[in-house]
Amino acid sequence: MPCTCTWRNWRQWIRPLAVVIYLVSIVVAVPLCVWELQKLEVGIHTKAWFIAGIFLLLTIPISLWVILQHLVHYTQPELQKPIIRILWMVPIYSLDSWIALKYPSIAIYVDTCRECYEAYVIYNFMGFLTNYLTNRYPNLVLILEAKDQQKHFPPLCCCPPWPMGEVLLFRCKLGVLQYTVVRPFTTIVALICELVGIYDEGNFSFSNAWTYLVIINNMSQLFAMYCLLLFYKVLKEELSPIQPVGKFLCVKLVVFVSFWQAVVIALLVKVGVISEKHTWEWQTVEAVATGLQDFIICIEMFLAAIAHHYTFSYKPYVQEAEEGSCFDSFLAMWDVSDIRDDISEQDGQSEDILGKNSFLKTKIKMNIQVCYHHHHKMQFLLPLLCHLHPWVTTKGLDTL
Repeated sequence: MPCTCTWRNWRQWIRPLAVVIYLVSIVVAVPLCVWELQKLEVGIHTKAWFIAGIFLLLTIPISLWVILQHLVHYTQPELQKPIIRILWMVPIYSLDSWIALKYPSIAIYVDTCRECYEAYVIYNFMGFLTNYLTNRYPNLVLILEAKDQQKHFPPLCCCPPWPMGEVLLFRCKLGVLQYTVVRPFTTIVALICELVGIYDEGNFSFSNAWTYLVIINNMSQLFAMYCLLLFYKVLKEELSPIQPVGKFLCVKLVVFVSFWQAVVIALLVKVGVISEKHTWEWQTVEAVATGLQDFIICIEMFLAAIAHHYTFSYKPYVQEAEEGSCFDSFLAMWDVSDIRDDISEQDGQSEDILGKNSFLKTKIKMNIQVCYHHHHKMQFLLPLLCHLHPWVTTKGLDTL
């Protein structure tokens, strides 16, 4: 029988229900934690796990409350769907780190979820920006083409600038999308290397797989963030109504801080600051490093949850909407058809751009050959060709 709950009715009972569920969870979880502490001889590891659990209990309700408010006021799906996916990052990070802190032997397996979701978050942030722009500015490509040429930032400032318009938009999106492929791939490789015993997490050595995977992930992540920054720089004025700076910093800090934290802790192990002399209840110094990383993340996610509450607020979306089923918003949250459509669109755009470039190159070459036989027309045609395509320059016709 179909659900008969209207939009207004379920908005009234869903939030009190969430509060009740959370309070019941606290009543159950806290005694279990106390019982765990009494059962064991309390050491540094257990204390760290308990403190991290407190931060987890503070983080989860803040994040879930914002997510719930977006679902209650789900009036702009094309914008709120990626926002909700981004908001899930904090509880996933926090819960994953807390579990890994308690059970170090399975840390690499649960961290797989966190690392894959990290790439998913960056992709959705780019989707949030592009969805806003395409809805507000249907002629986005024409707006880009009318803007001044944007040069690359250091250290890529010596590279040729990307042509404004469809090419720039495509390359920025592709630069972000590549990380969503590279990160899960390297995570799967890391799992395989761990199973065969050549991963050696936290040890900087060119004889293990961890060092190479860190380098690959770092390069891929930096390029994805670079493309986001370039995209924002070009469309800063158009994006200003949604205040993207705070949102960008929230995503960037969570992703970058967690990654570079692990690298810094690994360096501390390498130079002997974290040594075998003080492993406490952990079996190895690498386990100490992983546990320290997970403990710090649990604390940081509490701060991130507060930041997300304000930067990804639901208030701009509070408005009158059509009545709907109480489960419509929940089902829409898990719908990933937009990702499939975006991948298909990127594939189609790449074929179109490559096809256009090939056509333009061929046409320009033919025109230039004609120009060589008609020198008196060269002064007129060359500026026109230079305007049509950046491959044509007044100094390097032979580069075609």
